[in-house]
Amino acid sequence: MSEGKPTKGDSRGVFYDLFEEEEAAELVMRAQIVNALQAWLAESQDNQVVLSKRLGVHKSRVSEVKHGKVEKFSLDNLVRLAQRAGLKPTLRIGV
Repeated sequence: MSEGKPTKGDSRGVFYDLFEEEEAAELVMRAQIVNALQAWLAESQDNQVVLSKRLGVHKSRVSEVKHGKVEKFSLDNLVRLAQRAGLKPTLRIGV
């Protein structure tokens, strides 16, 4: 690699540049769910206390989602939150 020239990263995203494939795949899924939850939160007219009750979590967890703290949540926990929010999470496997 020559100095000063930018290199093209992995076309699947930055997680694949920074982590092993297995971890990157999970991080991408977690980030997608957090992004969907952030959009849901942004559209909601409710405050964090009401939203936390709806999601069945402490309001600090709502704040963590709002601020994109992907590392604070496991994939299974995010799937549950998305389901409680009515987002109907699904999984698609590509070859």
